Amino acid sequence: MAEELTISTNLTKTEKYKQLMPQLEALIYSEPDVIANMANLSAALKETFNFLWVGFYILKENQLVLGPFQGPIACTRISLDKGVCGASFSKKETLIVDDVNQFPGHIACSSLSKSEIVIPFQFKNIEGVLDIDSSDYSSFTKEDADYLQKMVKLLDK
Repeated sequence: MAEELTISTNLTKTEKYKQLMPQLEALIYSEPDVIANMANLSAALKETFNFLWVGFYILKENQLVLGPFQGPIACTRISLDKGVCGASFSKKETLIVDDVNQFPGHIACSSLSKSEIVIPFQFKNIEGVLDIDSSDYSSFTKEDADYLQKMVKLLDK
């Protein structure tokens, strides 16, 4: 597969996910390096949905450390007891936050962030979270969670 996406612009969010998924599978299947695949997954999601920020935090020395991402400069380290990322990782569950300002202990890496979804993952030799921020309130649904969880699982090979 060429390193470019083909996503029609006049699609619903569901249709975009359906068009993106097989392209990601082809891209990730051909690359054995998980960090490279995280970078391309971040770029593909940012490009397809124009989210404010898309990226990974990877567990290192009992902290979540910034990994591959697309978007504005981000927090470099997150304690496991802080913010949506820390809560998602610690609980081992996907969290959807409609208004980040209402989340206890939210870490404001960007004042532009209004809503967030965080998907935890654990593979053979790496664990962390996929973090996506939107500049709009209530941007994420269970449908996003379902598709994003499938996309993150593509990295475990």
